[in-house]
Amino acid sequence: MPVSRRTVLARTAVGSAALVATSAVPGLTATLGASAAAAPDTGYQVGVGISDITGPAAECGMMGYSQLEQTTAGIHLRPRARAYVIAAGGRRIVFVVAENGMIFQSVHRGVLLELARRFGDLYTEQNVLLTSTHSHATCGGSAHGYAYNLSILGFQQQVYDAEVNGIVEAIAAAHADLAPAALALGRSELHDASVNRSRVAFDRNPAADREHFPDAIDPAVTTLSIAKGGKQVGAITWFATHNTSMTNANRLISADNKGYASFAHEHTEHGVRYLDGATDFVSAFAQTNAGDMSPNLNLRPGSGPTEDEFENTRLIGERQYRAAKNALTAARAMSGPVDSVLCYIDLADIAVEGRFTPDGQPRHTAPAAAGVSLIAGSVEDGPGLPGGPIPEGVRNPFLDALGDPNQAAPAWLADAQAPKAIAVPLGLLPPVPWVPSVVPIQLVRIGELYLAAAGGEFTIVSGLRVRRAVAEALGVGLEQVLLQGYANAYHEYVTTPEEYDAQQYEGASTLYGRYTLPAYQQEFHRLATAFAARAAVPRGPAPRDVSNLQPNFVPAPGPDTTPPGRGFGDALIQPASCARGERVVAEFVSAHPKHNPRRNGTFLEVQRRTGTGWVRVANEGEWAVRYHWSKRGAAESVARFSWDVPADAEPGDYRFVHFADSLGADGVLRPFTGVSAEFQVS
Repeated sequence: MPVSRRTVLARTAVGSAALVATSAVPGLTATLGASAAAAPDTGYQVGVGISDITGPAAECGMMGYSQLEQTTAGIHLRPRARAYVIAAGGRRIVFVVAENGMIFQSVHRGVLLELARRFGDLYTEQNVLLTSTHSHATCGGSAHGYAYNLSILGFQQQVYDAEVNGIVEAIAAAHADLAPAALALGRSELHDASVNRSRVAFDRNPAADREHFPDAIDPAVTTLSIAKGGKQVGAITWFATHNTSMTNANRLISADNKGYASFAHEHTEHGVRYLDGATDFVSAFAQTNAGDMSPNLNLRPGSGPTEDEFENTRLIGERQYRAAKNALTAARAMSGPVDSVLCYIDLADIAVEGRFTPDGQPRHTAPAAAGVSLIAGSVEDGPGLPGGPIPEGVRNPFLDALGDPNQAAPAWLADAQAPKAIAVPLGLLPPVPWVPSVVPIQLVRIGELYLAAAGGEFTIVSGLRVRRAVAEALGVGLEQVLLQGYANAYHEYVTTPEEYDAQQYEGASTLYGRYTLPAYQQEFHRLATAFAARAAVPRGPAPRDVSNLQPNFVPAPGPDTTPPGRGFGDALIQPASCARGERVVAEFVSAHPKHNPRRNGTFLEVQRRTGTGWVRVANEGEWAVRYHWSKRGAAESVARFSWDVPADAEPGDYRFVHFADSLGADGVLRPFTGVSAEFQVS
């Protein structure tokens, strides 16, 4: 697989812009680019929501590293979707942070269709912004682009449903939670949670760009605080680092370092218990321009700050959480309207004006092509597939059905993509291009903060140039504009033309050629200019729908069996009494997790005896618990759970309770519960 890692729509952009013009808040300055200080406080209403998006915890290809053998085998930290509805002056926006690999256009479309069914034209492509934290330790298969499903062996309906339904549930919860709120914006810096993994390419940029990032990283931390009645109920923190502390050797589903940052803020500080369905406090850690930012500080997978990937995940997440706290301490009240606009562009066919290109000459983008360096992968975060798109001797039924992608690129495409050495002409492959080229770009305003949202992995200098283009068009300060990457779609990387020439991993993964970034600068400048002038914006070309062309070559698990003399839920290993700070383990006869992924549920509860009965104190959706699934024979499943007993755990009697569902030979699914022996914590 050559790519490593990485409409029922109620209102068009024309209609949205017209509505902006006709529903302006009385007294609001006519130009959206005016200083936020000059804009009246229209009064905010905000709602927050959270839901589970965990896919099947066994035998599902993981999204990100494109390793055929990296399939799920348990859960460490359940990924979630966090949603925020922010309204003011008759306008509203939805901002979602999903702890998954990417927001694919398939999921974007699915969410919008379900929102239209539930809410009519209240939430549309114009005012809904979906983003991803880009964890490489989550389930793959939700895309409709063949390139992104090759190592997953096809489209996985369970994964798609988990992401779409979880995101919609989070938005619906935020909608129901809408109430008067105050917003505040804080900033800080974080210098020990990222490193530039492509310094050779970064150093090709002009001095003015390099001087903006003296350490070759983007240390900016921006945090939006949400309070109701003087009580903080939510936060959104933007910081650029790859969500890849977990390596491609890991097989436990995990929200990775940004997931831990959210967990630390919500669970540790505010006592959020995810299974209780409470949304009293929701904290999301979003991406920005993280394309060349690695959390692996020693520039090796799983290395830095320590040599343990779990500890690295915790430490990099902890540092983001602490930086967010520092930003919140310095936050100041924010005012100004909310607004948004979206249009589509065709990255494969954009004529770029000379004022946006390095040499001042008009240029053009090209159909998608993967470069040779993409095959090798990012050696800092995880290698690509050895020996080419598919290693010699390995059969992939997906390729057997679609055809060999290793066809020569035509000369005209090679010229258009130069100096890239083309490995796979993804945009020219049958039966349809293997990656989308028609993608959305979106501008969202929250008071004095603007988000320029797109589906690429922008390097820090690429993000800087888009921010400059948007800030200029809006007439606002550069610090007011963030590049929101991994948004609404996915199409690999965006490097500067100078970085592209180095043809490092990121440049080889810039699919639409050397002038992809100048095209983005031009199109964002066009969108922002119209946004500031309240002018109509055409929706642009229609994104394709290939949902009916999605093969899946992963067989569904059959009926479960048990070892001789054992039943479902029997304990194979009993937990031993232990002291606080130690690890306790239990194993159960289980069933295949695909039968019931137990989204918004759990496979385990750690329970403590109280005077009134047993109460849950932990589950596998939290950091201290790990769930390892394994298969014995053809159809026997074993669930192994470990719990790192907190240092402040109450002494007393505890037990493990395991929940799962077995499939019988008659095709009937039967839930079962396994209960361990009691053990003492002292």
